[in-house]
Amino acid sequence: MDVIDSIERALSPGLRAALNRHAGRTVVVKLGGSVGPGETVLQEVAWLRALGAQPVLVHGGGPLITDWLKRIGKETRFVDGLRYTDAETLDVVRMVLVGLVNTELVARLGALGAPAWGLCGADGRLLQASIRDPRLGLVGEIERVDVALLRLLVERGYVPVIAPIAASADGQCLNVNADTVAGAVAEALGASELVFLTDVPGIQDGAGAQLARLTGAECARLAVEGVIHGGMLPKVQACQRAAAAGATSRIVDGRPAYALVNDLAAAASGGTTIVA
Repeated sequence: MDVIDSIERALSPGLRAALNRHAGRTVVVKLGGSVGPGETVLQEVAWLRALGAQPVLVHGGGPLITDWLKRIGKETRFVDGLRYTDAETLDVVRMVLVGLVNTELVARLGALGAPAWGLCGADGRLLQASIRDPRLGLVGEIERVDVALLRLLVERGYVPVIAPIAASADGQCLNVNADTVAGAVAEALGASELVFLTDVPGIQDGAGAQLARLTGAECARLAVEGVIHGGMLPKVQACQRAAAAGATSRIVDGRPAYALVNDLAAAASGGTTIVA
């Protein structure tokens, strides 16, 4: 069954029509390591491409990195929600993200009818960064995204799949938070959509109520109050960055089947939408 046949069998005419509004638009999808490629996410990315959208996939791999660090007896430590990265940890991060996760995603997308091209930020100096904070070790802060290669790949019909490794001015590879990369890529490409697929239903307030829509000021207040903390902080900051550049930025639960296409087709996100 080719990708068009699978669309016609799985998606209702109404859902297909709703998704058609993304034709010709860039949709950056951040696939969290805690979610994994899921049962349907990669199929949904293939469908978006077949329907004329221009998907770009940014992935993490945190749980798998932690697992491999355990295998070599290496302790994992986090500072302000980011993984402390020394030289040995960076070796594992690169092997897992570029060697394992990225190649698997590329291979699976290709089998689903969506030719994909795996990249890390060192390729073509796609992601240029400097040391973010000495307390974090070899963790990068994105300074520039060179989108020429991404645009070339998209124009040729490929789905770029980006592993969050950047390069410094002197050629040092740096570990970069994948959420931060997704926001920077969405901003640089002028994406119309930035979707974070996570293992939570969105952002909740202190009482546990779902927050459907947040402004930058409201995000800042919730961060001060400790409601937004840990790994959610870089997601929210990335959403704010992309939203300021014109993207609709959303944090949604990526675990249910067809979460991505259902969210993109809906008038309102089932998770949390962050606006400029």
